Amino acid sequence: VAPTDARVLITGQNGTGKELVAHWIHQKSERSKGPMVEVNCAAIPSELMESELFGHLKGAFTGATTNRVGFFQAADQGTLFLDEISNTSLMVQAKLLRAIQEKEVVMLGDVKSQKVEVRIISATNTDLSEQIEKGNFREDLYYRLNIVSINIPPLRERKEDIPLLVRFFNQKYSRENEKEPLKISAKVMDALNNYNWPGNVRELEN
Repeated sequence: VAPTDARVLITGQNGTGKELVAHWIHQKSERSKGPMVEVNCAAIPSELMESELFGHLKGAFTGATTNRVGFFQAADQGTLFLDEISNTSLMVQAKLLRAIQEKEVVMLGDVKSQKVEVRIISATNTDLSEQIEKGNFREDLYYRLNIVSINIPPLRERKEDIPLLVRFFNQKYSRENEKEPLKISAKVMDALNNYNWPGNVRELEN
């Protein structure tokens, strides 16, 4: 799917590597020379989300002392990665839908729209169909975002990856700390393979 411009929805538990997959899609796309802008929707207060996504003009609200472009404009000709998309409010979802459909955004405090050419990759650790039923997520936005769906299984369902990941992290942190890589005994590897990994790859790395 990477060489296409299709929007991608990546699903999976926390720590499975959704961000890594998003980066890989961008790197293998026609937009790889353009920017990749990451937005953690769960980390931005809902009242600031619209300004962060679409930007604002000086004086648009208290504290807006300068003009500021949003994530959409920053990602123009590249990829916008919306992580934890389920954490956006219904109002922001409506604005997102318009930006996707019209390929344009309006900065807070402005009346003119700006054209943006952005590929959107989104990710979530929740079941969006359940959120739609509860009235927390717009169904029309879901179908706009979910052109191609990629589900990343939890680590306990792909234990054949554990030795590869152990080797990778062992080499990475040995290099960073200027140490020889640790020798991993068969007993330790058995213990790692037999563990359930509720925190997935992130837990293994830590």
